Amino acid sequence: MRIDKTNYYLDIAESVLERSTCIRRLFGAVIVKNDEIISTGYNGAPRGRKNCSDLNFCMREKLNVPRGERYELCRSVHAEQNAIISASRRDLIDSILYLVGIEASTKKYIKNPAPCAFCKRMIINSGIKQIIMRDSKKKYTTVNVEDYIINDDSLTGKGGY
Repeated sequence: MRIDKTNYYLDIAESVLERSTCIRRLFGAVIVKNDEIISTGYNGAPRGRKNCSDLNFCMREKLNVPRGERYELCRSVHAEQNAIISASRRDLIDSILYLVGIEASTKKYIKNPAPCAFCKRMIINSGIKQIIMRDSKKKYTTVNVEDYIINDDSLTGKGGY
């Protein structure tokens, strides 16, 4: 049986996350426009810096920082960010970002995956029109980026996602 297009691109994003160097959560992103892959990204330290997997610790984990908070402590550039900075804005306009996240400790899909506040801002400015996030091997959630603009969660004062 032939796989549907959405799960095809999510499977590619899941393969990309295997390059992740985070010891907490592994993320892979694929940006597609007109049925063509524009760029990919995974989470890891900036080029030339040591990764958490090299250091054998995560500062956010060490300080028991909850999911979605204190990203300034994170060594990683997120998968979405790496995919965006690897493409031109011209190519990103009206594209779709496919995102998959897996918990490093359990190897299970991250429940309710969503870009962090920093990534949301980059996604909005990049011109990406839609994000599709894997919930399970065959199920996914689709978000129109316009919803991030209309429902501006940065005004609530609440961190996280």
